[in-house]
Amino acid sequence: MSDHSPAGRGVDACPQASLSRSALQLDVELSDAQADLLLRYLGLIQKWNKVYNLTALREPAEMLTHHLLDSLAVVAPLRRQIQGQGGRLLDVGAGAGLPGVVIAICCPELAVTCVDTVAKKAAFVQQVAAELKLPNLRGLHARVESLTEPYDVISSRAFASLADFTTWSAGALAPQGVWLAMKGKCPDDEIAALPAAVEVLHVEQLSVPGLDAERCIVWLRKKTA
Repeated sequence: MSDHSPAGRGVDACPQASLSRSALQLDVELSDAQADLLLRYLGLIQKWNKVYNLTALREPAEMLTHHLLDSLAVVAPLRRQIQGQGGRLLDVGAGAGLPGVVIAICCPELAVTCVDTVAKKAAFVQQVAAELKLPNLRGLHARVESLTEPYDVISSRAFASLADFTTWSAGALAPQGVWLAMKGKCPDDEIAALPAAVEVLHVEQLSVPGLDAERCIVWLRKKTA
């Protein structure tokens, strides 16, 4: 890090460079503006955590790995799925906005809605959208079962079983849409319990820098007749 800025600015440059290097390991090339937005978002989580009860994690380094990098791990697979096209993504049970806010920052071509049944968490996402000037992001206080607008991708992270996730959000999935479920190790039991109308496209293994735990994406869709 021999290219540190003058005193007072080098401290800010380190986490941004570290984040960008880790993102590259996930096949995500962040612009300086995107890396800055992600760190500012993490700062907002830290600032408002006690008010909104957003996360049990308190250490910045842990939050960087377990929240930002864990969410960044889905960006490259998502980009491959949408193939550069725009569209609408619904993040279910979004909480603090993970991975929805991260996706909104990294994929500005997507309109991202983070839905949560807890009003203050949806309000936090709205606050993030305003403070970080993200026109493609919104927080929505609602039950996912009540949504009927069609979304091209519906995502979740540690939200519910695959059967519940797909059943509750089926009314919001566009005809050609897909579900993106973030899981730890491959949930074979949950896959076996899926309703007959849902099929698994594939299970994609993820490796998150600095995180010594299994991670995967289960891609699903409605079965066609």
